Amino acid sequence: MKKSLLSAVAMTAVLSFSGAAWAEILVGVAGPLTGPNAAFGAQLQKGAEQAAADINAAGGVNGEMIKIVLGDDKSDPKEGVSVANKFVGDGVKWVVGHFNSGVSIPASEVYAENGIVQITPASTNPTFTERGLWNTHRTCGRDDQQGTVAGGYILANFKDAKVAVIHDKTPYGQGLADFTKAAMNAGGMTEAMYEGINTGDKDFSALIAKMKEAGVSVVYFGGLHTEAGLMMRQMADQGLTAKFMSGDGIVSNELASIAGDAVNGTLMTFAPDPRNNPAAKDLVEKFRAAGFEPEAYTLYSYAALQVLASAAAAAKSNDGQAVAAAIKANGPHATAIGELSYDAKGDITRPDYVMYEWKKGEDGNYTYFQMGM
Repeated sequence: MKKSLLSAVAMTAVLSFSGAAWAEILVGVAGPLTGPNAAFGAQLQKGAEQAAADINAAGGVNGEMIKIVLGDDKSDPKEGVSVANKFVGDGVKWVVGHFNSGVSIPASEVYAENGIVQITPASTNPTFTERGLWNTHRTCGRDDQQGTVAGGYILANFKDAKVAVIHDKTPYGQGLADFTKAAMNAGGMTEAMYEGINTGDKDFSALIAKMKEAGVSVVYFGGLHTEAGLMMRQMADQGLTAKFMSGDGIVSNELASIAGDAVNGTLMTFAPDPRNNPAAKDLVEKFRAAGFEPEAYTLYSYAALQVLASAAAAAKSNDGQAVAAAIKANGPHATAIGELSYDAKGDITRPDYVMYEWKKGEDGNYTYFQMGM
């Protein structure tokens, strides 16, 4: 009798444990959690983790609680594919990430083959959603849209300037630079220089000397804040007073710590800052109370998980392919960055880029401010 009772108790414990494990949906959050772009990885991680906590507090998704699984891709495509394969082995069904377009593109193929739906908060290269894959989505805009805004601004404000177009040879950086260049060229403006650098470069003296010789007065850079900040500082040190302009790859307050005073006056394209959205006020304060400033892609990551949860609720299923279909068919989805609807490719349907300028705030520190506000 005692043996039977013990067996029954043990069986109940096993069933209870199995039920608890089964009642979780694993969500992979992937990005550069270490390395020079770790500031962006932290934004993706913090945004998704807070969204998961809030969704779980409200009852989860279709009876399942979200469990976050982190993947550090180090901004490297090969590492990204390794992370993707690990997620497959772990049983991940949804992915929020990656950050870099050059990582999201190859990783998305692994996800597509294994039934995993993906939303990137930050990868803006058009190729990500242009390959006909069922599983690719984003909460951000695209570089062809961003380049049109940047190129249009240059045409309107620097029509007679000698413009150097510089890029970091990555799908994101070169893609953004090329779209900006195309918009300039379509408006009748030809760049004075078109050059590529390498990610990780730290000495830009030869490039700066070449720009000075060419009489460059505007530098457009397609790339990330790490190289941009060093380039700005070295331009100032070497007496090149050209206006610096870039895109969403420099949307981090780390830029100012790298560039110093040289960041002042830098121009940038990014979406309207969701921190200024009254509907996100309480959420922003929640992040700040926890000691994290939700700048740049933090709320885009939060929104990515909101979209996945919204679509799963509409589909009454947490299956990746069912969720992907509902993302496109059942919008708009209410999110921290506003309502998002999707086209058949997995792109958001609203235009999403405006101009910013870097300058000192009321606290005496440099940051970015939307122009015209």
